[in-house]
Amino acid sequence: MPTPPISELSIRAREIFRLVVEGYLSTGQPVGSKTLSASDAVNLSPASIRSVLAELEGLGLLAAPHTSAGRMPTEGGLRLFVDGMMQVAEPTAAERKAIERRLSEPGPIEAALEATSAILSDISGAAGMVMVPRREPRLAQLSLVPLSPDRALAVLVGEDGAVENRVVELPGPATASALEAASNYITARLSGRTLAEASKAMQAELAAGQSQLDAASRDLVTRGLAVWSEDAARRPVLIVRGAANLLDEAALDDIERVRQLLDDLESKQSVAELLESARDAQAARIFIGSENRLFALSGSSVIASPYRDREGRVVGVLGVIGPTRLNYARVVPIVDFTARSLGKLIG
Repeated sequence: MPTPPISELSIRAREIFRLVVEGYLSTGQPVGSKTLSASDAVNLSPASIRSVLAELEGLGLLAAPHTSAGRMPTEGGLRLFVDGMMQVAEPTAAERKAIERRLSEPGPIEAALEATSAILSDISGAAGMVMVPRREPRLAQLSLVPLSPDRALAVLVGEDGAVENRVVELPGPATASALEAASNYITARLSGRTLAEASKAMQAELAAGQSQLDAASRDLVTRGLAVWSEDAARRPVLIVRGAANLLDEAALDDIERVRQLLDDLESKQSVAELLESARDAQAARIFIGSENRLFALSGSSVIASPYRDREGRVVGVLGVIGPTRLNYARVVPIVDFTARSLGKLIG
């Protein structure tokens, strides 16, 4: 059943709904009519409060766990609260200072990414996640070295001196001269370019029939480039810190959900794909529970925000993952602030 817009709730229903959600997000426990009647914000009898709670439950905004007389928000209720009622609390001066101090410590950018993930975990009480920026190194040389009749080693050298190797499966025996011709051809056209730029230029040249290579060497060129392109696409790097935070006291009552969440985190490829979907967002995006199929079983929430380099280009995504009772009002602005702070370090 679709949840109603916030405008359709009466003033008293809206206020009780807000108190239930905020109470649940604060304690992780269902909120009962006795707790609400003791609040100065509600001037209603317990019977009237129970009537409103029943109304909100009928609308699909609240649910009553079997083990408690209280109510807790459904995923639809959380979405309504986050989109229509939540008042975000900006990071405190101390939090901003702590984030900026940790990120400004000397060291390589990899150390800053590790620190970012740890900071998000420490402040949110959940697990912090950072997608490592996609590197587009400028290339200097690619060599194909024979290993066996049907395998070769592709050795890629970057302008920064970095060297990486990949094994290339060949369709059949390749002569040393064919491998050398393919290596020379690739190197002559990729020097000073990124892999994507070199691949596009060479594919266009091969398609236009402008290459002097024979068919066997053309095939080697294509395979030599493909092994790198496929590897880069399939290998997003995700740093996760603070998974132990997910094992708090409240989690002990729902250990199967936490086990499922930890399994999800082990599948970094799937989590990385979820974060990638936030690359085009202008600010933090919130994924609640089964809104994303990855967390349909674990009932977890993700708050993710892209971070940009100094030229405003999105280079990665960071965020936190935890139970749906995350303190969204506090965590969302922290994620956004951390994304802006990290972006200042990216060249």
